[in-house]
Amino acid sequence: MNIQIPYKFTPREYQIGLFKAMDSGYKRAIAVYHRRAGKDKSLLNIAIKKALERVGVYYYFFPEFAQGRRVIWDGIDGDGFRFLDHFPKQLVEGTSKQEMQIRLTNGSIIQIVGTDKYDKVRGSNPVGCVFSEYAFQNPGAWDVVRPILAENGGWAVFNSTPAGKNHFYKLYEMALTNPSWYTQLVTVDDSVDPVTNQRYVSEQAVQDEIDAGMSDEMVRQEFYCDFNVNVNGYYFLDYLVTAEEEGRIGKVPYDVGVPVDTWWDIGIGDSTAIWFTQTIKKEVHVIDFYQNNSVGLEHYAKALQERKYVYGSHNFPHDMEHTEFGTGRTRLEMAEDLFRGTRLNVVPKLPIEDGVNAVRMMLPKCHFDGEKCEKGLDALHNYHREFDDKLKEFKNKPVHDWSSHPADAFRYFALGYTQPRAQKSNTAIRMDRFKTLQSKGWMTA
Repeated sequence: MNIQIPYKFTPREYQIGLFKAMDSGYKRAIAVYHRRAGKDKSLLNIAIKKALERVGVYYYFFPEFAQGRRVIWDGIDGDGFRFLDHFPKQLVEGTSKQEMQIRLTNGSIIQIVGTDKYDKVRGSNPVGCVFSEYAFQNPGAWDVVRPILAENGGWAVFNSTPAGKNHFYKLYEMALTNPSWYTQLVTVDDSVDPVTNQRYVSEQAVQDEIDAGMSDEMVRQEFYCDFNVNVNGYYFLDYLVTAEEEGRIGKVPYDVGVPVDTWWDIGIGDSTAIWFTQTIKKEVHVIDFYQNNSVGLEHYAKALQERKYVYGSHNFPHDMEHTEFGTGRTRLEMAEDLFRGTRLNVVPKLPIEDGVNAVRMMLPKCHFDGEKCEKGLDALHNYHREFDDKLKEFKNKPVHDWSSHPADAFRYFALGYTQPRAQKSNTAIRMDRFKTLQSKGWMTA
């Protein structure tokens, strides 16, 4: 049986370099491709080729699981060819539609995964990963698989159109100066058919998009791979770019003579995010950030203790005063037991718009430790408004995704820094508990 791989796919001229790089031994690559450049066509075929060369598990990451289903599993190109038909049927042992998993006859597995649920890959051993539209993904997935690939000699390729100077931009900038990474940036001017000498995406096609309402900024981003525009409804991107340009993101050491305040967003069965700040004269030094999920308050108390900071206050969102089912105790009461000797505050509940405006006023005063706050800054970069596909405009509502909890915690910080906070002493917390139990008939006066 003689089957040519890639199967039913011929790379375009500008895609050949990526194929050759992966064939020649590169373990890391970045492809900044314009819209309609065939990113996923190329990388799916690279993944299939690699899976046939080395038996193992291969993940194809998308920002969301549902997006992976639309693009790859149910995807059909402009010529009516199904993406999954790039898998030769003779080499496919079985498929799982629910898990979007394809098992090859040599034992390899290729699976589509959403980084909105990337925890599902913990404990696995992938030997190859594609991160599609990485600019819009949770970078935490890369943190999970990176040490695995380093240990087993696996590979990873990142593709995306730009989305401002976020984590994808930083990765691309790093890769440009790292000889072990293959990098490629392709605009519509670069993707030219060598036979006809015509662009694959013509000037008229771009003009048609403009006539249909696409802004100049979106054209620059989508077709000319410009990292210097903000067209995706990002709340704080421009402010963080300014902070970077002004040198306010870098090394910000802990001042042992100044107390540290923490600012929290609490998730139940979800992420909890904490920012660590010090006020130095008229500046706010954001010295640290921590995030985890599916763990209790005891875990965060230990994480704070391990940092050896001297704390001035811990500042929580309003839902810390909610009573936990089955215990009759509020989370604030539990925090009081864990953080004895430190002032606990509750940040007032205000509309999201007020919090966003407070953050925008606060950011020009902030100096961030770029290393310790990297994950939090990535989230602030990516916090964005929801887009209404019918009205073709952004809503005054943030998208709830991986960036939400860190951004919400920072929003509570900006509000709590400028608004009066409700301080809770040990006695007040105990009295609140007594009143709660009494109101529910569990205790009489």
